[in-house]
Amino acid sequence: MSRPSQRGISGLRISGGSNDFSDSHMNDRTEREDLDRRGSSDDSSFAMRSSFRMSFPDNPPSKYGINGNGFVSDPYIAGNPRGRHKLTMLLLKFSLVLIVILALTGSFWWTISISTSSRGHIFLGYRRLQEQLVSDLWDIGEISLGSSRLKDLEFCTEEFENYVPCFNLSENAALGFSDGNAYDRHCMHGMRQNCLVLPPVNYKIPLRWPTGKDVIWVANVKITAQEVLSSGSMTKRMMMLDEEQISFRSASLMIDGVEDYSHQIAEMIGLRNESNFIESGVRTILDIGCGYGSFGAHLFSKDILTICIANYEASGSQVQLTLERGLPAMISSLPSKQLPYPSLSFDMLHCARCGIDWDRQDGILLIEADRVLKPGGYFVWTSPVTNAQTFHRDKDNQKRWNFVRDFAENLCWEMLSQQDDTVVWKKTSKKSCYSSRKPGTGPSLCSKGHDVETPYYRSLQACIGGTQSRRWIPIEKRRTWPSRANLNKNELAVYGLHQEEFAEDAETSKMTVRNYWSLLSPLIFSDHPKRPGDEDPSPPYNMLRNVLDMNARFGGFNSALLEAGKSVWVMNVVPTSGPNYLSMILDRGYVGVLHDWCEAFPTYPRTYDLVHAEGLLSLEYGQQRRCTMLDLFSEIDRLLRPEGWVIIHDRAPLIESARTLTTRLKWDARVVEIESTSDERLLICQKPFFKRQPN
Repeated sequence: MSRPSQRGISGLRISGGSNDFSDSHMNDRTEREDLDRRGSSDDSSFAMRSSFRMSFPDNPPSKYGINGNGFVSDPYIAGNPRGRHKLTMLLLKFSLVLIVILALTGSFWWTISISTSSRGHIFLGYRRLQEQLVSDLWDIGEISLGSSRLKDLEFCTEEFENYVPCFNLSENAALGFSDGNAYDRHCMHGMRQNCLVLPPVNYKIPLRWPTGKDVIWVANVKITAQEVLSSGSMTKRMMMLDEEQISFRSASLMIDGVEDYSHQIAEMIGLRNESNFIESGVRTILDIGCGYGSFGAHLFSKDILTICIANYEASGSQVQLTLERGLPAMISSLPSKQLPYPSLSFDMLHCARCGIDWDRQDGILLIEADRVLKPGGYFVWTSPVTNAQTFHRDKDNQKRWNFVRDFAENLCWEMLSQQDDTVVWKKTSKKSCYSSRKPGTGPSLCSKGHDVETPYYRSLQACIGGTQSRRWIPIEKRRTWPSRANLNKNELAVYGLHQEEFAEDAETSKMTVRNYWSLLSPLIFSDHPKRPGDEDPSPPYNMLRNVLDMNARFGGFNSALLEAGKSVWVMNVVPTSGPNYLSMILDRGYVGVLHDWCEAFPTYPRTYDLVHAEGLLSLEYGQQRRCTMLDLFSEIDRLLRPEGWVIIHDRAPLIESARTLTTRLKWDARVVEIESTSDERLLICQKPFFKRQPN
């Protein structure tokens, strides 16, 4: 599927959201009503006349003439030799036709008889085609009726304020999942709730970046003061709670938690401080069970990009609070499934009291951690289990520690240092380490069939992955950030990509960002945004903190934003229905994930400030559709913060269909014509802030 090309917005034209759209359809509807009134009186007679005309045309020409009684004269009279000859020839022709029909019929029944076992599949395929046809006709009918005839989506009830599809406990329990499996991700088709999720009663628009990174509104997250006080000691030292706000004071002189902790990890690796992480090859960190994201928030200013993953929680969610701070995070199902990342994805894995039992299931979770860790990468574990001074008081912890230590050695991890509750291992950079192990002392290496680049929530594998990948490059041999984002010809060859295609995508993305800024500033992208009644903020304060790129391709939009000096981070999503370049995006130093857009994205509502989709509609709906466009747009609405923005770039017919749906979602929408000769359009939308009224 070709990607829409950005040609600039020099000659753009903007059309209204629904007014101009409804006028044309009002005229169409009036014409149809006039036709209905004129034709309603003789519909039945018209139908009868039409059917008879098809069988017997009016005044058919007669080859043989009409006799005096009105009957057609018969040329085949018995006494006529010529007539008998013609009759004989006609019988011969009829016999030949009959033989052919019998032969074809026999062949047909023979084919059916040898494919009896496939009848069920044929029937199901026919049913699917029939259902798809009905769906397509319904969509066409909705569009043809115009926006004025479409019913707006209703608002969800209060229990959906923090609803995450696929992680709903009651739905999963109803499907038969129990014993902890109900908390895992289970996406079932037909379980969507196409309604608009309203924010909590006292919800407030998050503070501008970077203030919003350290101060959030209590009402915006599902957490109570008691849950804050019952959290870990490090978290309590980093948080101050009042009636309306939660303040994270990790940089305060009176709080020595995160800064000293990250400094300690750097020293254990052999670095002067955390500012030297970049020099050692560390750019991206997977933070497992991140608490409230303070570790990643501190490193963000050091150009270290940390993405938090944690299991679903019905209340007091780590992921929800981290996202509210504007930091990268998503829900995971680590205890039961592979993470949706390719092998060799991250420079460091961090687990500080993350609640993961690394010794469970014979170390299979450690194998998964090894799979997503780059060669030469670091695994940091902070837990009371690792503290040798407590072993004599807790024999169970000592047993667990001994298992993890020995298993890490079998994975070819080198223990660099152990201080208090923290241990740092380094993954081997040499493949020869695996062959030098004693036979039977560790997990075997995965075959090519088990080690794939598209692990979309597969079951956990008990073998070591990534060893056969062309991407097996130690982090110390990779270019450091930000140079690693610009791939050369040899590096692109690893991903099967030509330099010309990569360069064209990069230039197109730069032009896209420039055009968006000139088009929408100062409403959305301004470095000095201002709402009515607000004072002018000082740079680099920005209304945008995070962006969801729904069809990231090579990560060009992410790269262009950073080159333009915009202080945002991007969640690069690679659709499972298209080409997979997620490994390249991660190797460039960005964060991203594989995702099927016919399923819900693994995050809480009100996550992103901007949703960007270029060519996604062509990708998803240019082929056989597995879900409707309304499903996709209602999911975007769930992910988008109030007053958040949507930018969709695609072919004109798809954009017009999408604009029709925006009225049902109550979005403010405009269509922008890129060039008069282009078949591509931009759809610019903003989600209004609808407040839930208190009961």
